Amino acid sequence: MRPRRAFVLEVSVQNTVKSAVSFKGTGLHNGKPVRLVVRPASADYGIWFRRTDLRGVDPLVPARWDAVVASKLCTQIANDDGVQVSTIEHLMAALAGLAINNALIEIDGPEVPILDGSAAPFVAAIMAKGIQPQSAPARAIRVLMPIEVQDGAALARLDPAEMLEIDFRIDFADASIGQQSRHLNMANGAFVRELCDSRTFCRQSDVDAMRALGLAQGGTLDNAVVFDGDKVLSPGGLRYADEPVRHKMLDALGDLSLAGAPLLARYTGIRAGHALTNRLLHKLFTTPGAFVFDDCDALAGGKLPGVGVHRGDFPLYA
Repeated sequence: MRPRRAFVLEVSVQNTVKSAVSFKGTGLHNGKPVRLVVRPASADYGIWFRRTDLRGVDPLVPARWDAVVASKLCTQIANDDGVQVSTIEHLMAALAGLAINNALIEIDGPEVPILDGSAAPFVAAIMAKGIQPQSAPARAIRVLMPIEVQDGAALARLDPAEMLEIDFRIDFADASIGQQSRHLNMANGAFVRELCDSRTFCRQSDVDAMRALGLAQGGTLDNAVVFDGDKVLSPGGLRYADEPVRHKMLDALGDLSLAGAPLLARYTGIRAGHALTNRLLHKLFTTPGAFVFDDCDALAGGKLPGVGVHRGDFPLYA
């Protein structure tokens, strides 16, 4: 077995990408080609998208919980000029899972490319280019009290914890999905090892319904896992027996990253989706005394997602 090579990240400081990282692909829902570039940004900049295809409007859109707008089946953000970027959750999960705090993301269309339906292509390309530590302390959001939202049988909840944990449960009538649950401590590169290559999924009946609404125009069996009753229609089958719940955890990390800093909390999702997780963040930030910002010393920083990632954690470098 090849020895693990350290992929060095400073545990107490913020990080950005070492150099520009480019992607080309197709939007899952609009089916249009798009080019995206993740560029380095200064400390305390945060994550912002810039629409390079627009003129005469403010092209900058913050990747932040209070910029999320209503959308079907994805996470979409918009600024005060109505400029939008959609399907950001996989890229946001990759950035969070690699402890990238600051980046400017240039995109020449309204939807992030779906690539293979997971966060793995983003993770691989960013790791290949490298991560740059910055001379500013990393910050985390420490949750101080339970916060919960519900929508029928769906629930999303945050509880105080010393590091980010994700506990997710799903329940589908399709025999090929069924009931699945998984719990994961997100520290020490767990996202890269356990979740980043889990693909988005849907049922064949969902595909038909989405296309009737003009959605999923770029969806194929190469960028989504499609289930039909007891069958997996995608060539090659599943990457994991529980790939659906792993992907829901990937989505949750991406949506939680819109808090603007890593959470020190246990997130529980039961049949939860993008909208419910965003409602949870709204409740967190509007509940007096529910959280504090912590500067991370070496010990606390080592508990954050992405800190401690090794090249050997990702199959490309194994």
